[in-house]
Amino acid sequence: MSQPSVTQPPAGRYGPDRAARRPAWLVPAAVVALIAAVVIVWLGASALRDPVQWQDVGFSIAGPERIDVTFEVTKDPAATVRCDVTALSRSFAEVGVGSVELGPSADRVQRVTVPVATAELAVTGTVDTCVVVAGS
Repeated sequence: MSQPSVTQPPAGRYGPDRAARRPAWLVPAAVVALIAAVVIVWLGASALRDPVQWQDVGFSIAGPERIDVTFEVTKDPAATVRCDVTALSRSFAEVGVGSVELGPSADRVQRVTVPVATAELAVTGTVDTCVVVAGS
């Protein structure tokens, strides 16, 4: 009597079965997921660490003696913050400084325009820093 032919090799003879292997995309997907998780935690931690944030919006040159700097401040509504603004000349020299204090408000985000007196024509204006001075 003849035996039927075997279509499978003996178990373990030629390495693991292909069906038992991990898909090739699994390891890269796990690495990407881990990196994404680290970035999310880092961004979340930095948002908690900085009680006040600001973003320059623009500026308007009012003449050789003044520039108006507009920016948005995100802060705790109960906090009071002080923001320092700088006006720069074409050669990046500081030609004017200004400061504004923002008290408690109903909104987390406030848009502010600060006039800055300048010693000569300024070509740009920017916020240097904003710090909490009271509250939060």
